[in-house]
Amino acid sequence: MKGIEELNIKTQGLLAEGKMLPVMEAFYTIQGEGFNAGMPSYFVRIGGCDVGCSWCDVKESWNALLHPPVEMDAVIAQVLNCNAKAVVVTGGEPSNYNLKYFTDKVRGGGFRTYIETSGVAHLTGDWDWICLSPKKSKKPLEEIFPKASELKVIIQNAEDFVWAEENAAKVSDDCMLYLQPEWSQSEKMMQQIVDYALENPKWKVSIQSHKYMHIP
Repeated sequence: MKGIEELNIKTQGLLAEGKMLPVMEAFYTIQGEGFNAGMPSYFVRIGGCDVGCSWCDVKESWNALLHPPVEMDAVIAQVLNCNAKAVVVTGGEPSNYNLKYFTDKVRGGGFRTYIETSGVAHLTGDWDWICLSPKKSKKPLEEIFPKASELKVIIQNAEDFVWAEENAAKVSDDCMLYLQPEWSQSEKMMQQIVDYALENPKWKVSIQSHKYMHIP
């Protein structure tokens, strides 16, 4: 991950153990997308991503050095104080880090663990729900597909339906399938997504409902 080698040896060790992570933000909100949309959840966004989606709406998360590593015990304490017993880890790209320490602690506190990942690195930690959101710019590792609880494919243009089917062919039969319009193209693509789902009812439609609710 960009810049991590510049950190001191002690911090690098704590990062490797997952006891420190470059947390960009952590907050209590409503899940806005996919199968769990509408669910109150504590979100932990981890900085650092080398996937490079042109339409990413959190590009400030890409450079991990912009988000100095913090002690995860403090973040875990915030999570455990949350009313909802659900925590969502997102990014950036969280699979770039060791997340077992974090999931062990929060699961020990009675929380269910959810993650959204592009699947580009080996996933660590224990998860109750894995949302795989594959990106063309850097394809997922094959090992992530059978683990996915939910496949959420972002649709920016008509060619992305082919990409969606390529990925759907690799997940388990129990995996939930979602098509979600890229936000800047939602008005243009929504009808095509609706029509595609009507013709291929294995797919469901996801929207970024949190943006309509004007919440993080």
